[in-house]
Amino acid sequence: MKSRFLLLNLSAGFLAIIILGTFLLFKAEVAFANILVNMTPENPAPGESVEITLKSYTYNLDSVLISWSLNDKKISSGIGQKSFSLKAPNDGEETSVIATASLPDGAAEKKIIIRPAAMVLLWQAQDSWTPPFYKGKALPSPDSLVKVIALPEIGSGSNKVNPKNMTYFWKKDYNNSQDASGYGKNSFSFVNDYLEDSNNISVTASTVDQKYSSAASVDIGMTNPKIIFYKNDARLGTIWELALSDGHKILGNEVVEAAPYFISPSNLRIPTLTWDWFINNQSVNPPIYRKNTMPLRTQAGISGTSRIKLEINNTDKIFISATKEISVSF
Repeated sequence: MKSRFLLLNLSAGFLAIIILGTFLLFKAEVAFANILVNMTPENPAPGESVEITLKSYTYNLDSVLISWSLNDKKISSGIGQKSFSLKAPNDGEETSVIATASLPDGAAEKKIIIRPAAMVLLWQAQDSWTPPFYKGKALPSPDSLVKVIALPEIGSGSNKVNPKNMTYFWKKDYNNSQDASGYGKNSFSFVNDYLEDSNNISVTASTVDQKYSSAASVDIGMTNPKIIFYKNDARLGTIWELALSDGHKILGNEVVEAAPYFISPSNLRIPTLTWDWFINNQSVNPPIYRKNTMPLRTQAGISGTSRIKLEINNTDKIFISATKEISVSF
């Protein structure tokens, strides 16, 4: 009987220890559940400055002892020390940060793993005209179709993650774009708003296991089309290296070619683009087969100046237009 009673007491004590231990653990978990952890930026790039901040609506953290450890090494500690700053590690590395708060209910800690990853965003207007061999970017005019491509750089060498094997979450002007988001969707296309000066496009890319993530954003401004005049030489073709300036001198017969940078659509022969040429405010018809050119002829023994003007409009998109005027001497 004594053995049974002793065994019963030991079992009860053991059970009490288990219950007490579980209760204390539960209290610690609940305690830290009431503490919010904020990291800025949420998805840091390699070497970027990071700030981690604790916040609570339950506890007064200004009167709580908080300690911070970096890679298992205690770095700082103090009453009300709610923030901790550090540099994100290099690409492919990770850093561990532990925040320990001495709360009235007991100590509670939170572990934050920082795995930085770089992200490159490439973008270009899809229906914006640029001349051959133009080395710059095709910029969007009003109502242009723009494509953005995300190239996250996670891992290195043979361990580098293929961008097509990641999940993407896109936003346009801070609004979720559910249809454009998903697995393997590393590109985003949109038509810019002619009422806005720019559009903000942001994306977060994550590996399938959620271990790594990267984020980036870009502001894409709107550009009005711009006409530049060039000389079209019968032997050399269009002389792209030299734009015609005001006061250009005509030598013999010349052909002026208009290059409407960033006009939409990019097909200059489409009927919706109208080309209205004027010489000294008098309307003149360009060649039917090349409406972006204007032949100029001089007469022997006659000199003077003339004003050449071109107006381009898109009949389908009323906000797309361009005007250029220069004076020429002969």
